Amino acid sequence: MKGSRFSNRLEAIPPSKLKVDFSLTKKEGVISLSIGEPDFETPFEIEQAGIASIQNGYTFYSDGAGLPQLRKAISKYLDRHYGLSYSSSDEILVTVGASEAIDIALRALVNEGDEVLLPVPSYISYAPLIELAGGKVVAVPLHEDKAFRLQAQDLENAITPLTKLLILNYPHNPTGAILEPKDLAAIAKVAVAHDLLVITDEIYADLTYGKKPCSIAAYPGMKERTLYISGFSKAFAMTGWRLGYVCGPSDIITRLKKIHNFTLLAAPTISQFAAVDALEHEEEETIKMREAYNARRLYLIEALKSMELPCFTPEGAFYVFPNIAGRGLSSDEFVSLLFSEEKLLVIPGTAFGEEGEGFIRISYAYSLDVLKEAMKRLAHFLKAHPVR
Repeated sequence: MKGSRFSNRLEAIPPSKLKVDFSLTKKEGVISLSIGEPDFETPFEIEQAGIASIQNGYTFYSDGAGLPQLRKAISKYLDRHYGLSYSSSDEILVTVGASEAIDIALRALVNEGDEVLLPVPSYISYAPLIELAGGKVVAVPLHEDKAFRLQAQDLENAITPLTKLLILNYPHNPTGAILEPKDLAAIAKVAVAHDLLVITDEIYADLTYGKKPCSIAAYPGMKERTLYISGFSKAFAMTGWRLGYVCGPSDIITRLKKIHNFTLLAAPTISQFAAVDALEHEEEETIKMREAYNARRLYLIEALKSMELPCFTPEGAFYVFPNIAGRGLSSDEFVSLLFSEEKLLVIPGTAFGEEGEGFIRISYAYSLDVLKEAMKRLAHFLKAHPVR
């Protein structure tokens, strides 16, 4: 055998800083505010729909594109909530989580050497998946003083003749930022002018506080160049059910189906039946969870303010992204010391790229009681490590 037995592309990708977290969370006395997973159980009626599908014998492969009734439910849901119109017959593909949708979208669209614009800091999976698809990541920095909203001029400045694709993720992980309609309109104008394709990951769209979410796919000239990705993990507390979807032009969806069929064949049938119930009957449960997240968000904002720890006010998702730059510690050092001294686990901003240096990410997908104890520990730590 010549050379390494492993893929050069894979070996070039460093391990995720989030991967270590699962073992640390099991240690006695540890409070983890690290993982972006709802602490709520899947709503009862959704569970029952999944159980009923088993009892009724629906345990076989579904249509590769997803159950027809689920694709219809997705189409109606997106039209009702976001004014997006997608045909259930050829513009929607049900996937194994939104993660699969992102992966196969990049593999279907990116050629060797294509440049992909990625606003940073960013969700940890985007850059590795771009590189595994043969693309080149071009970072477009997001700025705290601009509310971590992608600026159209920054986007314009990053475009070259090799630029093919833009990835958007709003509400944003890790910052909780959203895009206003004026931001989306300006970004859409740049995308159309430069004939860019867009992947918009809107998994947190239903977890927006105080403002109605809007999608770039709804703007003039964007539907034909945009892949809209979402799923059930966050808004319906269904992380373990592993179900997502991607919507877009039929010619692109056809290419995604090809990869999907060769690698996974179909998403889990039982999960799909549960998801139909989620979309058709359980929106009230999402509202209840959103209200609980909002109460936690408001508590954290006030708690951090009382500690004089600068923090952008998030308007979506379930994260805060405090600025710890004045403490004389790097993000990694801050997180390591916080864990060793207080048994409080958060995520360094650098887990989301170099642009995350000087920040930490705290998830509020945990009960208020847990958050209150965590903030006591954080306050104690900050007193021991004052601003320098």
